[in-house]
Amino acid sequence: MVTIRPYAPEHADAVHRMRKLAFGSPRDDAWAAESAAWRGFVADVDGATCGTLRIWAYHQFFGGRAVPAGGIATVAVDPHARGRGVAGALLDAALAGMREAGQPLSILFAATPPLYRGRGWEQVGSTERVQVPISVLAALPPGRAPVRRATEADLPALHQLYLDVASTVDGMLDRSEPAFQVSRIFELDIVDVVSGDDGLRGYVAASRPSANDLTVWDLVVRDAEAALTLLGRLSSWTGMVEVVSLRLVDPVVHDLLLGMPRDLPRVVEPFMLRVVDLAAAVEVRGWPDYLPDFAVDLEITDEHAPWNAGGHRLVHESGAMRLEPGGTGAVRLHARALGPWFAGTATTDTLRRAGLLEGDAPMLDAATTAPRQLRIADNF
Repeated sequence: MVTIRPYAPEHADAVHRMRKLAFGSPRDDAWAAESAAWRGFVADVDGATCGTLRIWAYHQFFGGRAVPAGGIATVAVDPHARGRGVAGALLDAALAGMREAGQPLSILFAATPPLYRGRGWEQVGSTERVQVPISVLAALPPGRAPVRRATEADLPALHQLYLDVASTVDGMLDRSEPAFQVSRIFELDIVDVVSGDDGLRGYVAASRPSANDLTVWDLVVRDAEAALTLLGRLSSWTGMVEVVSLRLVDPVVHDLLLGMPRDLPRVVEPFMLRVVDLAAAVEVRGWPDYLPDFAVDLEITDEHAPWNAGGHRLVHESGAMRLEPGGTGAVRLHARALGPWFAGTATTDTLRRAGLLEGDAPMLDAATTAPRQLRIADNF
């Protein structure tokens, strides 16, 4: 019998043991105390604690709005208890807990995708890092905007610049407190900014972990001149490093400005999305303002989040979207289809071919402007 309980400080030693076994993780004393940034669950089998997970309090941009999302992390089960439904029971408890906490979405990086697919998560996007040779950066047109070292006084403007850009890239986190401490950017070796008459035009945040490495965590800009200036500053490392590891935050930098060769090495880590509470998620997401009024009747199968299951009508009226009970069930959706549809990363044709949708509803594609790429910059 698996019993699920909220995490409490007395579980810290057991959680440390499981995290070390599962991931080789060092001891994280942050687990020893409750936090507004996360909450946890533990699983007991035969009176012994043998499973755990953590849910981070995040907000993820969709349609320009930051939607509350639970970030599932540190799912670990003692080896002797595996195969007994412990992880599944933890995820079921997490789904109910996220709904109760007002988190209509859930995101995670999956070590074992089949486990999460079985509970309704599905792959929708990725975090991506590309290895850019210094020669590629040096060949770019020069940017000549003035650059300076950021100061503590720049912190609000730095975060606002990030928000202004991230809100236009679906899937990005808003890096809000308490899950993020934005001041920690100054723990990095390089935080340089391009200033303008109306505030910051761009910034780069990077670290120098070893003599041969330069790792760029953020390169966020408002305009091409700022981007080319900051990319040019990275090329000044010629002779000290051969390659810059660049985390992709804004697709403009990669797709439209760098013009990189196709064969550059990349590290791509997929992430999965789950619609925890469809009605709540529909209400808080941003939707295109040009949509006409329409209604689509849905029949949803969702055994692990039964509040989503059954007949619903998706209604767009007078510029607002809502989900209401009822309808004819003309379009049938599996729980796994909800994430890719909500994110706009899969069309109804794609979902139909995957066996996750039946019926015809072109307005479902129009609502999310599918298909689109989804990007997240932050691992957890």
